[in-house]
Amino acid sequence: MDNEMTLTFVAISENEALARIAVTAFIAQLDPTIDELSEFKTVVSEAVSNAIIHGYEEDGQGLVTLHAKREDDVITVSVMDKGMGIEDVSRAMEPLFTTKSEMERSGMGFTIMDSFSDQLTVISKWQEGTTVTFTKKFYSVRMPVM
Repeated sequence: MDNEMTLTFVAISENEALARIAVTAFIAQLDPTIDELSEFKTVVSEAVSNAIIHGYEEDGQGLVTLHAKREDDVITVSVMDKGMGIEDVSRAMEPLFTTKSEMERSGMGFTIMDSFSDQLTVISKWQEGTTVTFTKKFYSVRMPVM
């Protein structure tokens, strides 16, 4: 492992930006492309907002923990909550499935996370919490030294 960080924050919507900024700073050393950076921030946003909205129902009481690890040019991030958990992970990962249609949620969170990650894993236990882990290999935009 080259580097790692852990950030724990209160499950409130404004901390979604905190998580994005922290991960952006963490992966900056890899000199990612703008597209890679944008996609990875989107995955972080989706995972964190799911923990806040679905895990804790935005009660502002729970904690979300983000753990990031860098090995060479591969970043692995886990977003963990001890909230409600997901009763049926397979169903929750289906495109357009949402339990919050009244909030105009599209049900595309896991689909987006999966498409912008090299690997996505969701482990959840009903009434105990969820861990979403995603991995992405970055390709530096640095020009070779001549």
